[in-house]
Order: sequence, then structure tokens, then C-alpha cells
Amino acid sequence: MSHFTDELTNRLTRYAAIDSQSEEDSPSSPSTAIQWDLLRLLKTELEEIGATDVQLTDYGTVLATLPGTTPGPVIGFLAHVDTAPQFNATGVKPRVIKGYNGGTITFPDAPDLSLSPEEFPYLATKQGHDIITASGTTLLGADDKAGVAIIMTAARHLLENPGIARPTIRVAFTPDEEIGRGVNSRLPKDLAADFAYTFDGGAVGEVEYESFSADGAVVKITGVSIHPGLAKGKMVNAIHLASKIIATLPQATMTPEVTDDREGFIHATEMTGDAAEMTIKFILRDFERDGLAAKGALVEQVCAAVQASEPRARITCTIRPQYRNMRYWLETDMTPVDLARRACARIGVSPVSVPIRGGTDGSRLTEMGIPTPNLFTGMQNIHGPLEWISAQDMAVATELCLALVQEATVAP
Repeated sequence: MSHFTDELTNRLTRYAAIDSQSEEDSPSSPSTAIQWDLLRLLKTELEEIGATDVQLTDYGTVLATLPGTTPGPVIGFLAHVDTAPQFNATGVKPRVIKGYNGGTITFPDAPDLSLSPEEFPYLATKQGHDIITASGTTLLGADDKAGVAIIMTAARHLLENPGIARPTIRVAFTPDEEIGRGVNSRLPKDLAADFAYTFDGGAVGEVEYESFSADGAVVKITGVSIHPGLAKGKMVNAIHLASKIIATLPQATMTPEVTDDREGFIHATEMTGDAAEMTIKFILRDFERDGLAAKGALVEQVCAAVQASEPRARITCTIRPQYRNMRYWLETDMTPVDLARRACARIGVSPVSVPIRGGTDGSRLTEMGIPTPNLFTGMQNIHGPLEWISAQDMAVATELCLALVQEATVAP
């Protein structure tokens, strides 16, 4: 299947060059108008390769059907078009390093930046591969435009080869996954799949059916503003109170930079404002419901303690659900996971299932009734300037997509 490599490289570099970063504070759907550019392009490309029922919904999701040629479950394949808001994603300049020689990769627009196999051992296993990165000042956007490229390549191949037996396949490209808003309430019905897969994972072999459970917290602090020359005994500085909240939370044991494996965290993502009013945004993550609830309660307790220390201020803490661990539902019926593992075996890949220290559109879809594990694409070092991917890894993911189709036509 190495003939997929050039197509995947072409698709990813084209898609990555289109700005499509999402914006958490935007009320619209998609959250940014630029996402429509890629969504419209994908709609056109699906029509050109012969997909049916192609539509772009008013909530910003491209849907299409690959009609089945044999009985079987309706399977959904999903990827998201938005790129993460955590790092610059404007003006991405993808580049391809053909036949990677195994050394340190440098970046033309950031001479001090380097990507070394010593620091990132997975890269050391990719000697001879075609490595795709950005130029050093932006992320690449393989998360999840690699997934888009994989699904589009597989769809094109299937539609051009009707002799390959397949059940009906539904394709969906969603917006705003990176801000937890990729799954509109209408999507499960519109997708109309028995089960689905997101192609939004990392290293080859990953078949993921367990994710974080997630909440978001917004803390608002209103102080007492007055001219600093007249402030004695009167001013209440909101910045000081915000700093006290951050300092009181457990930074040595419960932040992303000191946790791994199955440990959850409280992560302050943004702090804005001035002496009069401050806002702190947190994301709360844990693999278990009780652990997530405890982290929310801890943030509320710290806010209450700081409020008690300064009754003239006003401190509010609002916690909103984001998504839940897909394991809660998938462990009751592992059919799509077992199918993915058999598909891996079909192409000679050893499946590996580890908890996702994050979430996917599949987390929400699973919770809403469509079981949706997550599968590998090859993407690495996502959400930053060192993001990279192997075109050959993407080709293996494309083979997996096709193997899933074939396995779905085989009676268990």
C-alpha cells in the first residue's frame, strides 16, 4: 500500500496550509469562520471522488456516504478540521523531509529549534521515512488533518475499487474538536452509524477506548477598584486574589507537568484581567468520575477559602461538563474495539490500547450513543512547533481503515 504515501503527503500539506484554528471564546459554530474554508473544500472533494449524500450542515460538519456493496454494520469514520488554539497556527508552511536520515531536524524559520531522535525516541524508529513538519513558527496541524487525509485517501480508493466488499460507510469531518465542541447534538442522528472510529491518535498500533473525563472551570474575581494613591484600607486587588488561588492549588502533585499515566490534573489555561477584575480558566481531567468531581470540589474549596479571607471581594466558580471517559460505555460492548484489533492483525500491526490523556470527538459520540474508539494516524508532538508525522505511518493508518472495512464484512 506504499502507493498511498504520495497522496497522503499531498493531502496533508494542502490541508495543513489552510488556516483553521478554533477559538474557545467564540459563540458561533464553527467557532471561527476560517474553518468553513477547509470544510467547503472537503465537501467538494468528496463530491468529486463520487461519494453520495454529501452535505455541509449548518453546524459545520461535512457528511457523506460511501454506499455499501455487501451487508454489514454502518461504520462511521471521523476526523476534525480545526487546529489547536494553544499555539500559533496561522500561515502554516508544511515541509517534507524525504528519506529521513535519522539525525536532528532543524527548522528554517526558527534556527534555534530542533527535533532530535535522542529527545523523541519514536522519531529514531522512522529512518528512511518521509517526515512532515511545519517551518518552526507554527504547529503543523496533523492533529487532525492527518486523520482527514487518511479518511479521504481511503474513501477515494474504495470508491475507485467497487470490487472491494464493504458495508455502508459514513464519513464526517467536524469543527471545533480542540475546544470540546466538535459533536453537535444533531450529529449522532445525522451520522446514522452503528459504531464509528475517530482517526485522531498517535503512534502506529494505538487502538484507544479509554479517555479522560473532562470539565472546565471559570473563576471570576471582582475586587474593589480605587485610585492607588487613595487605596489604603479600601482597595482589594483582584490580581492578588487570583494569584493566591493559583498558589493554593496543588502545583507539585496535580498539574499536567507533574502527572502521567492514569493521574488526572487541574490545569490553569488562562488568566486575564486587571486589578479590578480577573478571570482564571481551568481544565479538570481525570479518568474516573469520582476523581473528576473531587478536582472540581477542590477548586471550589480554594475559591471559598480565598473569598473568606477577603469578604469585600466577590469570587465565583462555575464548572461545566465537557466530555466523559468513553470506556464507561465501550466496556459494555467491545465490538468496535475487537474489530479494530482484528483489522490491525490483518495488516500485521500489533494493537496497543493505552488511556488517552485527552479526549476526542469519540468521547462525546460514545456518550451520546455511537460507540467510537480512537485509532492511530502517526501524529507526534502535537499542539506545538515540534509537531511531525511520518507519511509512511499515515499509509499504515490508511491500510487499517481499509482493513476495518474488510473485517466488517466477515462474520465473527
